[in-house]
Amino acid sequence: MKTSEIIILGTIVAYLALMVIIGVVFSKKNENVGDFYLGGRKLGPIVTAMSAEASDMSSWLLMGLPGVAYLTGCAEAGWTAIGLAIGTYLNWLIVAKRLRVYSQRCGAITIPDFFSKRYNDKKKVLMGVSALIILIFFVPYTASGFAACGKLFNSLFGWDYHFAMIISAVIIISYTCTGGFLAASTTDLIQSIVMTVALISIVIFGVNSVGGLNIVVENAQSMVGYLSLTSIHDPVKNGSNSYNGLTIASTLAWGLGYFGMPHILLRFMAIKDKNKIRISRRIASVWVVISMGVAIFIGIVGNTLSKSAEIETLDGSNSEKVIIKLAQYMSDHYVGLAVVAGLVFAGILACTMSTSDSQLLAASSSMSENILKGVFNMKLSDKQSMLVARVVLVIIAVLSVILAWDSDSSVFRVVSFAWAGFGATFGPVMLTALFWRRSNRFGAIAGMIVGAVMVFVWKFVIAPNGGVFAIYELLPAFLCAFAAIIIVSLVTGAPENEVTYDYDAVKVSVNK
Repeated sequence: MKTSEIIILGTIVAYLALMVIIGVVFSKKNENVGDFYLGGRKLGPIVTAMSAEASDMSSWLLMGLPGVAYLTGCAEAGWTAIGLAIGTYLNWLIVAKRLRVYSQRCGAITIPDFFSKRYNDKKKVLMGVSALIILIFFVPYTASGFAACGKLFNSLFGWDYHFAMIISAVIIISYTCTGGFLAASTTDLIQSIVMTVALISIVIFGVNSVGGLNIVVENAQSMVGYLSLTSIHDPVKNGSNSYNGLTIASTLAWGLGYFGMPHILLRFMAIKDKNKIRISRRIASVWVVISMGVAIFIGIVGNTLSKSAEIETLDGSNSEKVIIKLAQYMSDHYVGLAVVAGLVFAGILACTMSTSDSQLLAASSSMSENILKGVFNMKLSDKQSMLVARVVLVIIAVLSVILAWDSDSSVFRVVSFAWAGFGATFGPVMLTALFWRRSNRFGAIAGMIVGAVMVFVWKFVIAPNGGVFAIYELLPAFLCAFAAIIIVSLVTGAPENEVTYDYDAVKVSVNK
């Protein structure tokens, strides 16, 4: 093993050890399941902001997004980033405070728990359906993160993909199982810092390596449609394909997904002071815009380095490794920068881990708190509940590893589908639960089911027909779910007085 590789490995090991230590430290602060899943609603504004965004920006930030930009240019990556930036801001602006107040009033510690208590669903149908949906979509989402870890170590050290993926999963499970929500949130804050260092380091090094920003721009301009927002570059035929208004609208729809992301919404429920959400919103929005912009630019810089033969040319199957190749180039040519390269690789792990830990917690809570205790009325003490939560967390992680066994799977595409699933099933329900007094549990159940079904139907049945149907499944599924909630709520009985009383009380509290 070369000196640079030893330094990189040492940096990564130190980083991973720190994550486990944090998990052990915070394990002592988990006195009950409320602490384990929601941190006792004690998060400060900075931790809330960066934890929410770090758990949002999974491995696709440093791998998926640069990979798309590297291969096809600015259109798909750019409109995706714009949609996500808008969605981030609106989610913090209109959802965060109201959800924090509402969830505390009804005593909810999970998203399915909130939906059930919001609509006074005594039969727990709403809780069961939403918990099942979380399990369905979080397993592939978590699997994409494990796959990113496997690709990282396989490319870096030549380790077996499956071995590397399993080791990474064990580390994530270790600190999440021990420390719970507080550990996940604290490590997310650290991971967001590491991600930022990684992004900035790669950009500065890459631009200097090719001879300056003007060289990067000249290379991008030489490829047809590469810098355009209305066409995408086709590297196979060295031409371009149209990126029309409908496609742009469906790509912007990525932003709709935020309203239904359980692992992000949980951060809103956990903040200590609802009046400091404005601070969190500003921090989160600025960080998201900068990080995604830099990630896209990394793909563009990587393409320039490929053209100058500084790194190998990557095709569609491995373009997501562009940041890995850039960091390897950094360490191979400048041993003194091996520590920085190690931070870059730690940043890739940070993206993955910060999302996976939050997803595992959300999925675990859905099974233990919502399905076992909520739907099946299993009587468990706090100690037993935490034990069940940890066992379920391990089982879900194992299923995710199995699903990620194929090393050729695309991180960006898997995340895209899971994102659509959550956005379409929970987004419309969350918005109507918070802002429409007349909505009822029948409408909420209908919206969830229609949203989940339409994601699959559009993705695998309708979209393959091409033309106007070849759009991101989140947009049509989201609209169909919204329509289902409105129609079913209006044709069924009005919500009970108890439900509307709580709604009115929350509205008053939010406006204070």
